[in-house]
Amino acid sequence: MKTIYKNFNLLCIALLSFAVLGCSDFLEEENKSRETDIVASSNPAFFDQLVAEVYNRMRAVTSSYDLDFLGTDIFTRGDIIAGINEINDYVNLRPVNGSVSNQWFVNYRVIAASNAAIDRSNEIMGLTDAAKQIGLAEAKFFRAYAYFNLVEHFGGVPLVLNELRTSTVDFTRNTEAEVYNQIVLDLTDALNGAPETPTVYGRVSKNAVRHLYSKVLLTRGYKDFGSSEDFTQAASLAETVIAAHPLVNNYSTLVSKENQRNSEVVFSILYGSNPVSRGVGNSRHLLFKFVYDVYPGQTRSTLYHRGLGPAPTPYFFSLFQENDQREAATVRRLLLAEVSNASAGIVSGDTSVFFPKSAWSASMIESKPYVVVNPSNYFIPNGFTQVQYPMFKKFDDPGVPYTNPGINPDGERDAIIMRSGETRLLAAEAYLQLNNAAKAAEHLNAIRLRAGLIQPITPAQVTIDLILDESAKELAGEVSRWMDLKRTGRLIERVLAHNPHAALNNAIRPFHLLRPIPQSEIDVTGGVLEQNPQYN
Repeated sequence: MKTIYKNFNLLCIALLSFAVLGCSDFLEEENKSRETDIVASSNPAFFDQLVAEVYNRMRAVTSSYDLDFLGTDIFTRGDIIAGINEINDYVNLRPVNGSVSNQWFVNYRVIAASNAAIDRSNEIMGLTDAAKQIGLAEAKFFRAYAYFNLVEHFGGVPLVLNELRTSTVDFTRNTEAEVYNQIVLDLTDALNGAPETPTVYGRVSKNAVRHLYSKVLLTRGYKDFGSSEDFTQAASLAETVIAAHPLVNNYSTLVSKENQRNSEVVFSILYGSNPVSRGVGNSRHLLFKFVYDVYPGQTRSTLYHRGLGPAPTPYFFSLFQENDQREAATVRRLLLAEVSNASAGIVSGDTSVFFPKSAWSASMIESKPYVVVNPSNYFIPNGFTQVQYPMFKKFDDPGVPYTNPGINPDGERDAIIMRSGETRLLAAEAYLQLNNAAKAAEHLNAIRLRAGLIQPITPAQVTIDLILDESAKELAGEVSRWMDLKRTGRLIERVLAHNPHAALNNAIRPFHLLRPIPQSEIDVTGGVLEQNPQYN
């Protein structure tokens, strides 16, 4: 008997089993991977499992950080300022790069799972119209999300809109405009089918669709196949989301684990404490941290956690004005000793490492029993580590076991993917493009006032660069910085100005606004799939 469990190539992407590793509030552990077509088609609950698998695969999409953060103005590689790197420095970026291939792979896996849910919805007996409507809305929302990632990173990509039940390699690239048209179609359907308020936390709402729709239209508005109407619709969609999701009053409360499900959140990927349902776990608590545990008084901690991947740039730290409460809630300038170190004269609870915002004099540093790192020394070896800088704290997941790279991170926090703080920034950008700087300033001032900055921005001060700076402070590590810089036409300029490693190599060029198509995908189509310019 034919079974649903099939392996087939979708540009070298297999639609694997429909085994589900769920979230605590929505996805329940239930293995349907060996369900036969006949049994599945007679079980309405199987449709929910197909949709749940789409959510599950989104975890990999939203935790593939390299292409979102590296090679931008506010994040760089966590190394001394020397050498080269394909992604961050744009030096010798090749079609065999692992991060590039992963971006392609994880997004097409979401598309494959979405297609399976969409196509099989008509085959499952006993499925209610209401359940089908919501499930189709969710699947199309995530398919649009994945294609938006793909089209921005790679340009025109193959539109695969049906489940592949046999092996095929006959794929060609659609145009960028065609991919955007499909994204808009999917989001229109998703908006019609999604509920305003889902019955279960963590499922897609109309406002999640509106938020993504606003971002898609804002991005399309800059392109030669876009129009000013895209900006108008983007602003309108954003306003609806903003009205339903008021900002949390205090930024530190917003980013606290205890308050992670709040009025500002529009959509999150859930994990939770159940070791089965959370899968490998959230990894955001490891972002933007250095190897701190070699310092006197430090140990491998369940609070600080060892770092993963990128480092903030000096420019990022310089953005925070005096009294901007987002700084203290985002980064940790003070590390307290977690263990005593007699030889260093440090007792548990004492200051162990300190990063002053402004440089201290040599005599002041010498007078302290702890390590002091001035801003100019973040990427200079100091005898303990090669690089060291104020670590991120906004994603802290206290109590989660310490893990080394390559081991499941086991993070329990929700990964907030959309919140109205970003929606306000999308609205501000759309209004600026519509020459309505007053409305743009209104949204910028709302998030600045929440951060403790009482001096308002005037309409005359609003520029794309100001919006990008506010976005950096508000959303660092939460959204794709690379896509924001590309959308606004500021990627090359700001990378060369503010990314120290990329500036050293001076290699970024206009063709880097697209990534190379993975060579494995070109090979599997026999060369039918065309490479992006200058990557051959």
